[in-house]
Amino acid sequence: MPTAVLTDRERTAVQAYLRLLHTVRAAFDGPVDGGRPVMVPPAVLAEADGALARAGLAGNEEEFFRLLRHWCPQE
Repeated sequence: MPTAVLTDRERTAVQAYLRLLHTVRAAFDGPVDGGRPVMVPPAVLAEADGALARAGLAGNEEEFFRLLRHWCPQE
């Protein structure tokens, strides 16, 4: 299996996505307020969106998830 070598921007996008993923998981696992999960902070979403756009991956989910699978297969 070939190894994916990420650019700095791609690596940043993957890391931002993983932070977003972990934040969402924590929100759903955390305390419930009024029967609804805790909201994900807008800054976390903005960070992931910006990182994806800078890496040229916005709107290119297939390529992004290919990179993610090669760089972090357990997610």
